[in-house]
Amino acid sequence: MRSRAKPPAMLLVALGMTVGLLSGCTGDRQAATPLSAPAGAGQAGEESGNAADAPAAREGADQRGGSGAAVRIEGAERKLARTAQLELTAPDVSAAVREARQVATGAGGYTGQERVDQHSASVEVVVPSDRLDGVLGELAALGEVVRRQQRTEDVTEQVVDVESRLASQRASVQRVRALLDRASSISEVTSVEAELTQRQAELESLQARQEALAGRVATSTVSLTVSRAAAAAPEPEDEGILGGLAAGWRAFTGFLGDALTVLATALPFLAFFGLPFAAVAWQLFRRRRRRVASAALPE
Repeated sequence: MRSRAKPPAMLLVALGMTVGLLSGCTGDRQAATPLSAPAGAGQAGEESGNAADAPAAREGADQRGGSGAAVRIEGAERKLARTAQLELTAPDVSAAVREARQVATGAGGYTGQERVDQHSASVEVVVPSDRLDGVLGELAALGEVVRRQQRTEDVTEQVVDVESRLASQRASVQRVRALLDRASSISEVTSVEAELTQRQAELESLQARQEALAGRVATSTVSLTVSRAAAAAPEPEDEGILGGLAAGWRAFTGFLGDALTVLATALPFLAFFGLPFAAVAWQLFRRRRRRVASAALPE
């Protein structure tokens, strides 16, 4: 009985040793795999460190899912560009535009393009962004509001992107200037100067864009449109005897006023042409009277 139990026990021991060896080999292969990764990563880091355009590599890493740009945007103050449109009706268009100018000046702003005529006007009011709400309230009080609209655009990402590109471009310009100082031949100087000119032009373009974004954030523009209010409808006239008398009196006073106006207009002409005509007529009348008197005398 004992001799029959030995072979199975030995088989179990052999199987256990085989499993242990296999697991050990597998563990060695798994451990060897991460050991080779840092070496490749180190080589990649050295290659990226030796590259000339390191900022571009960082931007590519951010686009592939890096959190650096997101952290900067989240930590930065939100940059908002605000604009508004306001349409009013007012009895006096010119007066409303004058008051709009005063509102803009009082808020520390100014007025831009204007178009004014007897029936309508349009003017751009530029004020600090933090005074926009108050200015809209003052402008709305100049007449009856027909339409009012506000628009807010978040330009934080654009501001952060331009600032990052500016920093990279400034560093690039400095590097090219350093190369220009080390240039030893005319061909090298010419080539480096051409590259420097191109990079400075890009830097100036980025600076102009940064200033434009800063202006959009710092100030807000209100597009104001003013139209003349429609005249009030005339009151209904009274009917009956009193209505007839009132209408007749208005007609009489209107005719008398028109007649006096015509007389006052013609009076200078009557004085200029009438006096000589009256003098000639008087002389003719006297001559005729003398003739009549001499004919009436007895012979």
